[in-house]
Amino acid sequence: MSLNQQEGPYEWFVQASRLLDDGRSSEAAELFAKVVDVDPTSRSAMEGLARAEFDSHAYEQAADAFTRLLEMAPDEDYAHFGLGLSLWRLRRFPEARDHLGMAAVMRPNRADYASALGQVKATLAARREAGLPPVGQPGESVDSL
Repeated sequence: MSLNQQEGPYEWFVQASRLLDDGRSSEAAELFAKVVDVDPTSRSAMEGLARAEFDSHAYEQAADAFTRLLEMAPDEDYAHFGLGLSLWRLRRFPEARDHLGMAAVMRPNRADYASALGQVKATLAARREAGLPPVGQPGESVDSL
C-alpha cells in the first residue's frame, strides 16, 4: 500500500473502504486509523476502523474502536452489535449479551442481531449448567464462534 503525498483523509477513506470490500482488512485498518488520527470525530472512519479490526481478528482493538464509536453515537445499533460480537470473541459473554441485547432492542427486525444474542445467551446457559464462570478463561477456544 503506497500513499501519494497529495492524498488526504478523504482519499485514504475511499481507499480503505475499497480494501475492506476486497477483504484486505489489515491494510484497511491502517488507513482508517490514519483518517481517525486526522479526524477523531469521524463516525464513518471509526466504524470502518472497527469493522476492519474485527475482520482482521483483532478483537480487542475492534472492541476499543466500537466503544469509541458508541461514545460518539450511543444510539448506533450497529456499534452495539459490533461491540457485542467483539466481546463474544473475547469470551466476555455477559458484556457481549448486554450489547447484543441493546442492538436487538434497537432493531428488532434484524435477524442477525437476534441470532447472535441467542447464541451468547445459550453459551451463558451452557456455562452455568457446566459450573463454569460466565466469562471465558485464557486458552479457551473461540474457534466455534
